[in-house]
Parts: sequence; C-alpha cells; structure tokens
Amino acid sequence: MSATGTAAKSRTFRRLLANTLVANVTTTFLSFALAFWVYLETKSVLAASIVSGVSMLIGAISGTIFGAVVDTHRKKTAMALSSAITGVAFATAGAVYVVAGERTSNWHGPWFWAFTGLILVGSIAGQLRSIALSTTVTLLVPADRRDKANGLVGTVNGVAHLLTSILSGLSVGLLGMGGTVAIAVVFTAVVLVDLLVSIHIDEPRPEGHYQARFDLRATWQTLRDVPGLLPLVLFSSFNNLVMGVFMALMDPYGLNLFSVESWGVVLGITSIGFIAGGALVARFGLGRQPLRVLLVANVAIAIIGMGTAVREWQSLLVLGMFGFMLVIPIAEAAEQTILQRLVPFQQQGRVFGVAQSIETASTPIAAFIIGPAAQFLLIPYMESAPGRSTFGWLLGDGQARGMALAFVVASLLMLIVVLLAFLSTAYQRLNLRYAAEPVPA
Repeated sequence: MSATGTAAKSRTFRRLLANTLVANVTTTFLSFALAFWVYLETKSVLAASIVSGVSMLIGAISGTIFGAVVDTHRKKTAMALSSAITGVAFATAGAVYVVAGERTSNWHGPWFWAFTGLILVGSIAGQLRSIALSTTVTLLVPADRRDKANGLVGTVNGVAHLLTSILSGLSVGLLGMGGTVAIAVVFTAVVLVDLLVSIHIDEPRPEGHYQARFDLRATWQTLRDVPGLLPLVLFSSFNNLVMGVFMALMDPYGLNLFSVESWGVVLGITSIGFIAGGALVARFGLGRQPLRVLLVANVAIAIIGMGTAVREWQSLLVLGMFGFMLVIPIAEAAEQTILQRLVPFQQQGRVFGVAQSIETASTPIAAFIIGPAAQFLLIPYMESAPGRSTFGWLLGDGQARGMALAFVVASLLMLIVVLLAFLSTAYQRLNLRYAAEPVPA
C-alpha cells in the first residue's frame, strides 16, 4: 500500500475514534446514571445486581447477532445502526419516564422495568459499534501497528469512562434521570449525523450483504482450528464470571463510602488509570507474547481485587479502582491483538461476537447469584458476631464487609485459575501458533 493510502486510512481511523469517543461517552453516561439511580431509589443490593445481571445477559445474547451484522455489512453501516438503535431506545425511555413519573422508582412494578430495560437495550447496542471498531483496526491499520491501535482504543474508552463517571453522578444528583436521559438522546443524534455525513470508509461490500449469515458452525470451527484459541475464550469466560461479582457489587460498595456525586468523581479520577493503560500499549505495544501479557495482567487484577477490599477506607478503594483501570485496557488489547492476528478478516466480526457472547454469558450468572447471596447471606453474616470474629482480622470493620468478603473470595479464585493457566498446554500451543503465524498484509 502507498504511503498516501496508509495516511488516508490513518486519518479515517482517527475520525472513527473521535466519533466513537462521543458515542461511548453518551451510552456509558446513561448506563452509569441508571446504575446510580437504581441503587439510590431502591436502596437494594438485590435490585442493583438484577439490573446489572439483565444488562450482562442482554450483552451475552446479542454478541453473536452483532458479530454477524458486522461481517455481512459495511463497518460504517453497522456503526450507524448501533447509534440508531441507541437513539430510539433512549428516546422511548424518556417518554416512559415522562408518562410514568414516580412509578418508575418502584422496582416491583412494570414501569421501572420498562424504563430500565429500554436504557439497557440502548446501551448494549453500543457493543455493535465496539465489534465493528475492532474489525476496522484490521481494515485500516497496518499489521505491525495493531497492538498500538488497540491501545488507542483503550485510551478512548478510558477518556469516555472518566467523563461519564463524573458527569453521570453530577447529572443524577443535580438534574435527575429525566434531564440525564434528555442529554443522552441529543448527543446520540449528534454522533449519528457526524458518522453519516463526515466519515467515509473505503470498504467493498461484504459477501452475503443481503443475507445475514450467522455461520455459527464455521465460527466455532475457526475457534477450534487455532490451537489454544478456544481455551483462551473459555479462560476469559471464567475471568468474567469472577469480574461479574465486582460489576454487580462495586456501585453499592462505593455508594456506601461516598455520596453519589462524590462516587461519580471517584470513578472519573480513577479512569485516568484506564487512559494511562491504553496509552502505555499505544506507546510501547505488547511485545512478542501478548498472551503472556494477558495472563500477567489478570494476576495483577486478582491481587488488586483482594487488596482493595481488606479495609473500608476511601483511599484504599480509590487506589484499587485506579489499579483496575490501569490493567484492564492492557488485558483487552492483548486479547484483541491475538484474535486480529489469528482470525481471517472476513470472520472477525462473528468470532469477536461469539467470543463476546461466550465470555459475557458467565457475567450475568455471577451477578444473579452474588446479589441475593450478598443481600441475604454475606451482609447479615458479616454484621453478626460470628462473622466479625471469623473475618474481622482480615476485613476490619464497616458497613460493607459482606461485599468485601465476596470481593476477596472471587479474587482468590481468579488468581488460582490464572496461575494454573500459565502451566497449561493450551497456553504453550497458542504462544507457539502466534509466533509462527506470518504477519498478514
């Protein structure tokens, strides 16, 4: 490819990243606001975990569908469809909020679930854009720079996380959910218009454009054909099972230590770690063994998870959240880089989608289990004299020690599995296959 063509594709990729930044800010802004609002309105860990679990379940189901859409349509079309679904869902949620009023706050009633369900659908539709963006890295970025491009994607996600964390808490605290939904609808429309008018991706029409072919059998075979690739996906699934505990309980845990406005600021400040992690990959890459980087990152996540919960200190939670944010984009970039090297471009959307479905399917399971367990077992146990005498030396005192116990146990399980993965034959095979695979044109 000529230098001019490479420069043009690089400019297009940067424009897509900017457009995606605004899109991610918008969808994450409203999904974060919803999580804050649900817990503040219901005061129920169970309600918060159910909403979190439903979100993860929708994401797991939709991944395979989104992957097929990406592979059978142009990437810009897939991204536009993502924004259109998001806009319609958010606007309808706003209408429900206006019509139902205070009835949306009763989590035992249908209006609550109609309102939250529409926001969750609009937010999950953003995953279609994420899968399409992963394939545009392969389409627009030279092979020897893709790990760094994946780092840039992580940086964009970090900036989005920083902005939305702060803005969501302030918006819910100052404007309420009605004003928050209105802001999200406006910015979703802006993103869609900019994508349609200002960005052009030079891409041929994919085969099967008029017939969405899911090809689950072929996609599954692709995963099996690469030695170690399917175990990698299953390993990530187990990690997501553990991370589901954190995703379900982190907001209730944080809101026990901070006000909603302050918790949003905390999430925003710690998102600097997300930006830093993505920037490190963008600057230095991942080296010759991204799989090793992935496992080391997961070891770090497990250690951070245990350390964060041992005392109910605001400073310790902030430090632990920063550590999470720093390591997560490194792990994600490593997995993306492996798939982009080993999976043919024509199948990447479906492989990314199926991998996402498999990996995230375990997360709602954890959320649905840990919510009731925390509400009815762990929290009462740690508030009792036997619980304090058994684990007080480890977890100290405080109102959220039951959730802290869940964090420590989940992190310990994760650490054991990662260390075993280092010793597995699948790890050795995938490392050898990645090293032997010729760099694609």
